[in-house]
Amino acid sequence: MLELINLTKKYDDYTAVDNITLKVEAGEIFGLLGPNGAGKSTTVSMISTVKSPTSGEIKVDNKSLNKNPIEAKKIMGIVPQDIALYEALSAKDNLEFFGSLYGLSRKELKKRTLEVLELIELMDKKDQPVSEFSGGMKRRVNIGIALMNNPKLLILDEPTVGIDPQSRNHILETVKKLNEEKGMTVIYTSHYMEEVEFLCKRVAIVDHGKLIAMGTKEELKEKLKACDTLTVTFNEATEKALETIKNIDGIEKVTIKNNQISMLVIPQESNVMNIMDSLRNLGIKLTSFKYDEVNLESIFLQITGKSLRE
Repeated sequence: MLELINLTKKYDDYTAVDNITLKVEAGEIFGLLGPNGAGKSTTVSMISTVKSPTSGEIKVDNKSLNKNPIEAKKIMGIVPQDIALYEALSAKDNLEFFGSLYGLSRKELKKRTLEVLELIELMDKKDQPVSEFSGGMKRRVNIGIALMNNPKLLILDEPTVGIDPQSRNHILETVKKLNEEKGMTVIYTSHYMEEVEFLCKRVAIVDHGKLIAMGTKEELKEKLKACDTLTVTFNEATEKALETIKNIDGIEKVTIKNNQISMLVIPQESNVMNIMDSLRNLGIKLTSFKYDEVNLESIFLQITGKSLRE
């Protein structure tokens, strides 16, 4: 459904997107992750034709965006990071206005507007000016506009930033429903890793404009030998015992701060209890422990050295 081939965007001497190649299959929800300034929004802007690539090619449903932009755009819906609505118009009028730009007939436009209002659950407020809406309701109208042409490919760039939990959950469930019931392909960028965990089977991680990892969580975990995290607190330990921790089998890395020990642990069931026993045998008196299985957040941190929100 989407293919990026050696996609590059340069601004003088600065390279925002650096030779990215990837494929998104029809019918999947694909996560595009990266810290601020990684090149995500620039990539989305090129896919949506707001910006032109310096080099490389974009294909949408096997149609070249370079050669056939109109045909490719007909099957795409774009939800930008910033809300783009006419505040003085009602939700219904916004949908009808932007829907008319897709070339829908008057009959199709009215029918599709009602369908979308039902989908975003704003039928009861369809005649209310958008200026009176909450941030979450505006986001839902923004998504509704992208759905007016019933796209095969929906691209959402940070669609839940700064909204209430209820609207956020509604958006996530709507995206999942569109994918499961209509087979819609979705590209999803977010700063919220739990959203990506909930929606996406595969992810691509970009940093400094480069694609640095791609796959399912399980594939990334295996490729990167990603570790679980074991954190313990103690109230008594000798300096020699603390220095010896790094030699315990199953531990990849140790960080000690004040009375807390954080360990990257090879994910095997037997490791945790063996490590705990080894710590006690060293004479370290433990007061608590916490074990966190590897997730996308920890994989991301291990790959980039940053949290997603940085």
